[in-house]
Amino acid sequence: MLSSGTFLDSLRFRFHLGQRLGVDPKSVEAQVIGEHGTSQVYLWSTARVAGTAFAQPDAFRREVEHDVRYANLSIIEGTGASQLGIGVAAARIVEMIVSDERAVVPIGSYQDGFGVTLSLPSVVGRDGVVEVLMPTLTEDEARALDESAATLRRALRSIGSGGDEGDGRDA
Repeated sequence: MLSSGTFLDSLRFRFHLGQRLGVDPKSVEAQVIGEHGTSQVYLWSTARVAGTAFAQPDAFRREVEHDVRYANLSIIEGTGASQLGIGVAAARIVEMIVSDERAVVPIGSYQDGFGVTLSLPSVVGRDGVVEVLMPTLTEDEARALDESAATLRRALRSIGSGGDEGDGRDA
């Protein structure tokens, strides 16, 4: 089982970085992991343009994260709808599975170590998530990922407080 997780967020992260750096987003390597929401984790420590690190002042980071977090609202304001982005992402995930691509993307699947479904870089092929790769994280990124998982666990508990809490596999 899998979810689109932070795949679309990662594409938006690359887009906004490329735009600000003046390069094609296809040349940008950058990922968002964790939950798809306010506690998602931007992996600045591994963000690269063609394998090359770039300057990341705090203001630059804040602006890019803001643009990515609120891209959906900007799209709705501009076009009246935002379903095209997730539609394209979902179609791409289906393509990865049907073609057994074994592409590596940040996608949601249940993570025993965190006790919830969250996004980590994963090999996606005919059998869905074939392997999950844990990226090397800075201390701040690791702490943020733990908090992102805790956010999901709290949400799951709040949903389950009226009955069966489940195991987080469908979160």
